[in-house]
Amino acid sequence: MTLKSKLPKVGTTIFSQMSQLAAQHQAINLSQGFPDFSPDPLLLDALAAYSQQGFNQYAPMPGIPALQTQIASLVQRCYQRTVNAEQEVTVTSGATEALFVAINAVVQPGDEVIVFDPAYDSYEPAINLCGGKAVHIALTAPGYRINWQQVAEAITLRTRLILVNSPHNPTGMVFTPQDWISLQQLVLKHNLYCISDEVYEHMVFDGAPQLSANCFADLAARSFIVSSFGKTFHVTGWKLGYCVAPAALSAEFRKIHQYVTFSSFTPAQHAVADMLAQQPQQVSGLARFYQHKRDHFVNVLHASRFTLLPCQGSYFLLADYSAISDLDDVSFCQWLTKEHKVAAIPLSVFYQTPLTARIVRFCFAKQDSTLNAAAEALCRI
Repeated sequence: MTLKSKLPKVGTTIFSQMSQLAAQHQAINLSQGFPDFSPDPLLLDALAAYSQQGFNQYAPMPGIPALQTQIASLVQRCYQRTVNAEQEVTVTSGATEALFVAINAVVQPGDEVIVFDPAYDSYEPAINLCGGKAVHIALTAPGYRINWQQVAEAITLRTRLILVNSPHNPTGMVFTPQDWISLQQLVLKHNLYCISDEVYEHMVFDGAPQLSANCFADLAARSFIVSSFGKTFHVTGWKLGYCVAPAALSAEFRKIHQYVTFSSFTPAQHAVADMLAQQPQQVSGLARFYQHKRDHFVNVLHASRFTLLPCQGSYFLLADYSAISDLDDVSFCQWLTKEHKVAAIPLSVFYQTPLTARIVRFCFAKQDSTLNAAAEALCRI
């Protein structure tokens, strides 16, 4: 039997490849986006307590009511938007599941979806599995800003959806108020849907306002807004995320969600609900926490030959290595891991048509000691 692949161009992700290479060569792993420090002990204690108390069976398909309520309260607190916890909030097995389900909820065969490169690698496979087509718009260094006139020109009669990500992985770019307004105008003018990937929403730096599709009523009315407790509470392995969408969109979302995972990690839902209710400063202090990480990493890399690009949010920093090597970025990352024991991610893998820029991504969601050790190695190059 010969199996015809539905995703013939998809192999093992670069994140898995670089993490495996880092382990093989005992390198400091600044490639894959996960913290190397522990979450709050209160969260771990709550998880253990709920597990021991027997909260280990299926949760309700949309999420436990306590967590839905806390998510609605978080949206109100951060963005002054009132959402119906029961009808408009769905808990998912990570943000990646939420993105997959949201794409499948609205994309039909032949539909076009506008995405912005560099883009998270799960977007296009999900679009392809629906029979849709990703229309890529490339963003360029150093600012990676969106040209909304270019977006308008890319919209056709087949365009169904615009998929945005702010704060942006991998560039650290953050939408301005005008970006959100321009997006809202296009969505309304062309009767489109929006998926807003906001997994780094609480990591906005330098006093800039924390904005969201939630802040723009007409946009929110046509949007699936996706976020991640794994990112917010430093527990990426728990795979716990959520989607906020109007009731009609949530109803379609849940039709698919119930056949993908049905429900998500029950004791973790209870533990996170408690943290949101009892420790709101864990969320409100996240920007300050990661801005310290960014500033520290930038400072210790000051003596290196890398040129560091602006980072307005997220926990990623881009670095141009043109002064160091003429290697392409994939080869450079392999060389960096093997020879200098620091693993990074090549930027080209986030593009449909890779650019020639020599830029790599470092994750600074690490202990200061890890960042110091990595910087020491990088500054020796």
